[in-house]
Amino acid sequence: MDDTGGDQRTACGSAPSIRMEPSLPSGKPMRRFRRLLSVFIAAASRLAVPKDVGRIWVRVAEVGGEATWFVRLYGELRQPGERRTAAIAQDEPGVGEHVFDLDPRMRQLPDAPLQLQLGVEGPPGAFAVFEDLAFGPAVPRPNRQPRTVFQPGQKDIAAVELMPNLPEPFELVDWREKARAYDRFVFDFNAKGEFLPLVWLDESRINAGQPAFGMPSYVGDPARSAGHAGAQEGITCMGAVLGATLVGIDKSRQEHDYVRLCEAWFNSKNGLNLVLNLQRQETGGSFWYEIWPHIVFYALADRYPDNPRLTEITRLTADRWRQACLDLADAGGAPDFNHTSFNFRTRKPVDNGKWKEPDAAAGVAWLEYAAWMKFRDPNHLAAAEGCMKFLQGLPSNPYYEVLLPYGTLAAARMNAELGRDYDTDRFVNWCFGVSDCRGGWGVTVGNWGGYDCDGLLGSIDNRGGYAFAMNTFAQAGSLVPLARYDTRYARALGKWMLNLVNAARLFYPGALPPDHQTSQFWKGDPQHVIAYEGLRRQWRGKSPCATGDPVAMNWGPKTDLGLYGSGYVGLLGAIVRPTSVPRILQLDCLATDFFRDKAYPTFLCYNPYPEARSFEFAVGPKSADLYDAVTRQFVKRDVRAKATLTLPADSAAVIVVAPAGGKLTREGRRTLIDGVVAEWR
Repeated sequence: MDDTGGDQRTACGSAPSIRMEPSLPSGKPMRRFRRLLSVFIAAASRLAVPKDVGRIWVRVAEVGGEATWFVRLYGELRQPGERRTAAIAQDEPGVGEHVFDLDPRMRQLPDAPLQLQLGVEGPPGAFAVFEDLAFGPAVPRPNRQPRTVFQPGQKDIAAVELMPNLPEPFELVDWREKARAYDRFVFDFNAKGEFLPLVWLDESRINAGQPAFGMPSYVGDPARSAGHAGAQEGITCMGAVLGATLVGIDKSRQEHDYVRLCEAWFNSKNGLNLVLNLQRQETGGSFWYEIWPHIVFYALADRYPDNPRLTEITRLTADRWRQACLDLADAGGAPDFNHTSFNFRTRKPVDNGKWKEPDAAAGVAWLEYAAWMKFRDPNHLAAAEGCMKFLQGLPSNPYYEVLLPYGTLAAARMNAELGRDYDTDRFVNWCFGVSDCRGGWGVTVGNWGGYDCDGLLGSIDNRGGYAFAMNTFAQAGSLVPLARYDTRYARALGKWMLNLVNAARLFYPGALPPDHQTSQFWKGDPQHVIAYEGLRRQWRGKSPCATGDPVAMNWGPKTDLGLYGSGYVGLLGAIVRPTSVPRILQLDCLATDFFRDKAYPTFLCYNPYPEARSFEFAVGPKSADLYDAVTRQFVKRDVRAKATLTLPADSAAVIVVAPAGGKLTREGRRTLIDGVVAEWR
C-alpha cells in the first residue's frame, strides 16, 4: 500500500480539488495500479475532507486485464474512536468520469480526517489508471423542496426528512395482486420450466406426524431443493404462508393445510421446543435467525386462532424465551442481549467475537408482549418489560437485521395500552438511522441513477447503498401499526411509506432495463412476481441494479431472485390501498397489528402535496362515522362506500371507521367510541 501522505485540504467546487499524483518512474501525473494478487489498494491518508462534501468525482483513464476498480473511505465516520470503511464504489469496470453521491448520514464526524482508498481487483496483470479525483458538495434534489408546512403535534423522523414528498418517477404497484400472484405461482406443483416447480412436499416428518413442504431460498438453489429433506428455510416457507394469509388467502383450506405443515419448524425432536429456521437446528448461531421465525409463526397463530397446536406452540416458546430472559438477567433484573446469540442447551449467551445482535431484545419483547396479550400470564409481561429496560439503557443504535422495529412497536403499544413511558422517539429514529452495531445498516435515502430509492431497508454504505426486499417489507409491516398507538408519527410514517411503496417496485424483474438486472436470463416468471434479493445503488457501472448475493459471490444458487424475501410482499399487499389520488395512500393500520385488542378499521392517509388535496376514501359497506385520531374530531358522519376527505398540505390523518352514531367518551388517556378505543394520548 502506498500513502500519498500529508494533510491535504480540499475545497469543494467544480474544478478538481485533489489529485492522486504519485511519483512514477516516468514522471506521469497519474497512478497505475497493477494487480499482483487479488486486490491492490493505494491510500491517501489524513485527508481533511470538507464538512459539506456530498459527492466524489473520479476520472479513470484506462482499465485493462479484466480489472474492476473501487473507491472507499476509511476512518472515524460516525463514532469517535471507531473506524469504519464505507464502500463508495465497488466492482466498477468503466473508464471516463464517474460521479458518486454520498449518503448525508454516512459521515457524522465532519472534523475527523479520513483515508481515501483507490483499488483494483482482477486476475494477474489487471490494472486501472486513476487520472483525477475531486470532492464536492451535495447537489440538491429537485423534488425535495424546503419545508414550509408543519403539522401541529407531529414529530419528525430525521431520515424521512431527507426524502422527497413526491418521489419520482412514481408508479403505484397493485401490491395486493402482486402478493396473490406470487402465491399462485410458487405453490403450483404443476409449474414447468427451468428450476420449476418451486414447491415440493417433504415426507421426512422430522418434527411432526405430517409432511412438511419446501421452497428454495432462491430460484435455482441446489442446496435447498427437493431431495434435501429439512434443508428448506422456515423464514422462506412460513413467510410465504403468512404473506398469502394477509391478502385474504386461507392457506389452511387448500390442497394441503399449509398452516398445519408449518408446525414442521417447531424443533421438538431435538428437544429444543423452539421454532427455528431449519427442522434440525441448534441455537447459538445468530439471534435474528432464531427469533424471526418465531415472529412469523406467532403471526400465523394470531391469524389462525382455531388451530390449537399453533396456540400451544406459541405458549411453549414464549415460556422458553422468558426463561432465556431470566438466564440473561443482570443484577438489576434486565436481560443482557449484548451478545451474538443464546445457547438454549447450556443456557448461556454466545459471543462469536465478530458481531453482536443487541436488538434481539426488541424481538423478544414483541414475542413476550404478544404472548401476554394472548394468555395474560404476568410472567410474559415481566419478560417484555425486562427486554424494554435493556433497550432503554443502550447508549447507541442496536439495529442488526430485522428485529428492532418489532420492539419499537411493542414500546408504543405498552405506552398506549399500559401507560408505560418507553422512549419511543429514540427507538423510532434508531429504526431509520444508521446502526452502531452493524456498520451502515439503515434506511436508504437518495436518487439512484434517476430513480428515487428512498425508504428501503439495508446498508447505506455498501457500494453506496444495498437494500433488501425482506427487510423492507418487514419494517413496513411492523411500523405502520405504530401510527395508531402514537399518532405523533403519522405524517412521518405516511411520507416514508409513500417513498417505500414507490421504490420497492424496483426489486422486481421488469421494473428496470434488462442490463440493470443480474438474473434477467431466467424466463420462468413472466408475471414478475419473484423479487430480487436486493437492489444496489450501483453494480458494475449500472445504477440502480436489481441483484443479490448468490450470483455476485458465486456461492451456489443460480439466480439472485430470492423467495426468502418475496413471500413477505403480503405485508405490503395487506397494508397498501390506493385512493382516487395516486400519491395519497390508504394504509391499513390493523392489517399487520397482531395480537391486538378489538379495534375499528383504522387507516393512515398522508397528503404529500404542497397544497390541500381532496380524495376518495374507501369506507366499506356499512354506515360509519369517520374519526381522525390526529385532530381528535369526526371528519365525516353517516357515510358508506366512499367518502370525500380533504387533507391540508403535507399532513396526515389516522382515520378510524367507527359505527355511525357511536357514543364518544374519554377515559384518561383513551378516547373510545361505543367502548372501543379509537385513540390514545
